[in-house]
Formats: sequence, C-alpha cells, structure tokens
Amino acid sequence: MLLGIDIGGTTISLGLVEGKEIVKKVCIPSFNKGATLQETLDYLSDAIAGIISPEVSSIGIGVPTLVDPDRGIVYDAMNIPSWKEVHLKEYLEKRFGVPVAVNNDANCYAIGAQALAGGSHHVLVCVTLGTGTGIGIVVDGKIVCGDNCGAGELCSVPYNGADYESFCSRKFFLARGRDGREAADAAAAGDPATLEFFNEFGRHLGELLALVMYAYDPGCIVLGGGIAYTNPWFRESMLKTLRAKYIYPHVLDRLRIEFMPDADTALLGASLL
Repeated sequence: MLLGIDIGGTTISLGLVEGKEIVKKVCIPSFNKGATLQETLDYLSDAIAGIISPEVSSIGIGVPTLVDPDRGIVYDAMNIPSWKEVHLKEYLEKRFGVPVAVNNDANCYAIGAQALAGGSHHVLVCVTLGTGTGIGIVVDGKIVCGDNCGAGELCSVPYNGADYESFCSRKFFLARGRDGREAADAAAAGDPATLEFFNEFGRHLGELLALVMYAYDPGCIVLGGGIAYTNPWFRESMLKTLRAKYIYPHVLDRLRIEFMPDADTALLGASLL
C-alpha cells in the first residue's frame, strides 16, 4: 500500500492507494500562513500519523513549488511562507521509517493523469487550474523535471502585464470578485455576464495552451484542478483561441484534450513517485 499526499494552497489531502484506487482519504485545511516551519512539520506529521498503517511501504508528496526531487528538498513555497528550504524527505523518513519521495504538485497530477488516461501518447502535458496554475510533462511514461524541477513553469511567463497564472487560475476569479462555484452556478443558469466571464477565461487559457503546444508538442493535454470542472462554460472559447493561435491545424486535429478535475488524480500521482 502507498500513501500519497497533495499539499495545496487551501487543502492538504492524504490518501492510501492500492493499485490505482484510493481506499482511504483524509482532507485537512492547509497550513496557517503564520505558522513556523516546525509547526507546519508537526501539523503534517500528525496528519500522516492519523492515516498511515503498517502496510504502507512508501510516501509520495506533491508540493506547489520547485523541489530537488533527488534529495527531497522543498524551496520557496509561495503559499507556505515558512518553507524557504525544507528537507522534507529526510525529516519524514526519520519520523516514519519508510521511503519518501517529493515532487512538484503539477508533476504529481501529470503522473496520475498518465496512469488514468491510457493511450499511447509519446508526450502528455497536464495543466492544473487551481489556486495557481501548474504544468507537468510526461514523456514516454516518465516525468520531465528539468535540472531544478521547473521544466513546466510556463505559467510564470509574462502575459498581459502580469503572467499566465494571473489569468488561468483562481487568481483570475478573485481579481474580478468571483467565486468559482458561484460563477459556475450562474453560468449554468444562463447569466449573460457570467457566460462572457467564462469566455474570457477560456480565451486566456487557449493562449496558454498554444504556448504549451509550441513548447512541448504533446499528443494529449489534461486539464486538472478545481477550475477544470467549469469547463462546459469555457471550453468553446479555449478551443477557438487555441486554433487561432497555433498555426498547425493538422496537429490540433490529432490532439487529445481531457478534463480531470478530480483532486484524487494528484494523490494517485504522488503515491506513484
């Protein structure tokens, strides 16, 4: 049995995994922004102690920042102020006595998506749409991290006076005073202003996907994260923009785009690290 952990900006999810099935799952609020490093480690350790069993052979953890995956060191997690340089692998291996692997959360989502999507794609790219925006790249079944685990950081590329993340994540909603669930309900009810709001979001996301195509030429793009469940209202404008911005239409005809909003995808990927 494996233990997967997904550390998000608002929630920390922990799941026991057998095969591709999560047999037990616990979700707790993410770290208090004012917590010290030791307080966050104690909080995480207590959560692990509450779900781990003697059958667990390893722990995999996804975190929303750059990671040294070989040594399991977490660097400069923006949503966790006290995490500047955290030797997470070493700390948890001493605490629980099982191997621990640490990687970027979008990479974990991509690993989970690869396991669930199937197909024979040489390149799969996962774009996570949540508190922030992340990109994970899988080539021939293996995650591509780069030298500093930052191979997919296209969301920090300057765009529209800010960066892509500002327009392709919850930040886009918050900047316009919208809540994702409220906006989805209003769109489902046919509210014209909300439908245009989602059309705008889709146009920005289409711009990002065009960049993904030019950078990685994937055969499959998976859109994950909490915002992905609202895709019925942004999908059309996203695809229209992608076709307008990417100049090789025959490639797009073969491209497979999947939506996997279920957060369990990241848990599964973390467990498979």
